Formats: sequence, C-alpha cells, structure tokens
Amino acid sequence: MNQDSYRTQAEQVALNVCNSVIPMDKVPESLLEAYANLCNELLEDKEQKFQTTWTALPNSAQKLLPQADFHGFYIANAWLQLSRVAQDIAELADSDEAIDENEYNGIFTRLSDASLKESVKKLKKARTDRAMLNSIKTVIAGK
Repeated sequence: MNQDSYRTQAEQVALNVCNSVIPMDKVPESLLEAYANLCNELLEDKEQKFQTTWTALPNSAQKLLPQADFHGFYIANAWLQLSRVAQDIAELADSDEAIDENEYNGIFTRLSDASLKESVKKLKKARTDRAMLNSIKTVIAGK
C-alpha cells in the first residue's frame, strides 16, 4: 500500500470510528480543524511512536487488522479522548486558570500516548475475544 492510499485508509477508518460515537457532521468547524490537525500529526508519526508500537505487536495481533486500519482506530481513540477533555480545557480558558500552550501540549502528548496503549490493549485482547474483534471491525467499517 503506497503512502497516499495508507493515509486515505487510516483517515477513513478514523472518521468511521469517530462517527460511531460522535456524529462528525455535527461537530463545529473549529473542532473539525482540531480533528484534522490531530489526524495529520498522528499520521506523520514524527517520533515513530505508532510505528515502534506496531512493530512490537505480536504477529497474531498484527494479522487481525491491516496496519492502516489500526492506525485509524488509534487516531479515533485519541480524538475521542481529546474531545472528553476539551470541555474542561475550554472551561479553564474562560477562568483565571487558563492553560498555557506547553501544558496543553503535555496534555495532548499524554492523551495520545494513553490512546495508543489502549488501542494496543484492545487489539491484543481481540486475539482471544471474537466479540471484541467483531466490534472493532464493525466500527472500522463504519457500520
């Protein structure tokens, strides 16, 4: 799979998974921009966190999903986690306790790292839990 089709597949999977929780067509424009930025950053994988994690997965876990599908699944999980704390961040921004950019970046890094760990945990569990595997495949397919 070339880089463009990998990216397209991962983005589609991420959108499908997100849509299963939050109707993305109802998300405000500013949040869609944040989603696009998150998606780009996690697809670029400059620190190679995703690639290192994928490579370290047991073959039995890697065989369950194509890498691009798992990447999209991880991106969606990161977006959903970030969405949960976005409200708290917005409320703090309206108060005297506004978060500076470095602190926000720290929150983002912790959330994306936690999302990757959680995604790996789900994929590993899916090796022996057919219902979980079917559920993952269903949301990846956008059903």
